[in-house]
Amino acid sequence: MDMDIASNSIPSPPLSLPFLTTLKLLGLELYRYLITHRDGTVNRRLLRLFDLKASLSATRRIGKTDCVSVADVTVDASRNLWFRLFTPTATAAKSLPLIVYYHGGGFTTYGPDSFTFDNLCTHIAANVPAVVVSVNYRLAPEHRFPAQYDDGFDALKFIDSENDAVLPAAADLKSCFLAGDSAGGNIAHHVMVRASQNSREFKELKIQGLVLLQPFFGGEERTESELRMNRAPVLKLEQTDWMWRCFLPEGADRDHPAAHVFRGGDDLKSVEFPRVLVVRGGYDPLLDWQRRYVEWLQSCGKQVEVIEYPMAFHAFYSFPEVPEFKLLIRDVSSFIRKQNHCD
Repeated sequence: MDMDIASNSIPSPPLSLPFLTTLKLLGLELYRYLITHRDGTVNRRLLRLFDLKASLSATRRIGKTDCVSVADVTVDASRNLWFRLFTPTATAAKSLPLIVYYHGGGFTTYGPDSFTFDNLCTHIAANVPAVVVSVNYRLAPEHRFPAQYDDGFDALKFIDSENDAVLPAAADLKSCFLAGDSAGGNIAHHVMVRASQNSREFKELKIQGLVLLQPFFGGEERTESELRMNRAPVLKLEQTDWMWRCFLPEGADRDHPAAHVFRGGDDLKSVEFPRVLVVRGGYDPLLDWQRRYVEWLQSCGKQVEVIEYPMAFHAFYSFPEVPEFKLLIRDVSSFIRKQNHCD
């Protein structure tokens, strides 16, 4: 299951995708073109037309037996900080791990109610099983660094202080996991660091693991995987550059610590960190940055598990029809159950 490609110089084999996936990718390219203004800002009104939302129905059904109840909880209405709560109902377990999830979208788009992330969190909740909290944070460029990190951390504090009122009784705050994909993986990492440095602010919540799906890191350097796979599906260099420009402080470059998290080299050695799962894709332009992130964590003495799907492109989890989607749900569920059992 755990794989590491030994050499970045090996040419990538041809990528064969389901016809449905190809159509969706073409639609994604058009969507991105239409929602981006010439000045680099986002057309939010048009975005709402393209961002398919999952209705807040009472339950989601996975297969014949698995059901997940869904509810939205407000944290701070003044900044539109809220989360979608996913609770598996087809389980007799008295205690369930809690997963706090941060969605991707380049810091600029989507939310927990976007169909992709509603579907992903539903499957995770049903298969672990676990209570999943998917956080809605403020978006760039209207809200730049560190707004997303502040929202992510404040949502954690709210969960810790208001858990009796907003979470199901089965949610175990002492078995909490942070998770996120792409930009959400970047947010999850930074929230994890802040939570570790401010652990005294939490009364009950204890983080047992960190799950990062193709986390979004970067720097001014152009890596081999960025150059070799710049025509790969979903993510291209000009798009990642635009996302960083939207998110980072005015005047900052991609070597800013929010993007180039391991440039300092050893700043995590004194920080308590749980076991980390990093999921990578062989067709992801960010692959080299994710490899370096893993190497950095290991150099800081942190425990890391790596799963790499050789034929997966960036954000493959947005396409349930690709075979890697089921593998991801299986592998993430296995990691969380294993960590939960160990504790």
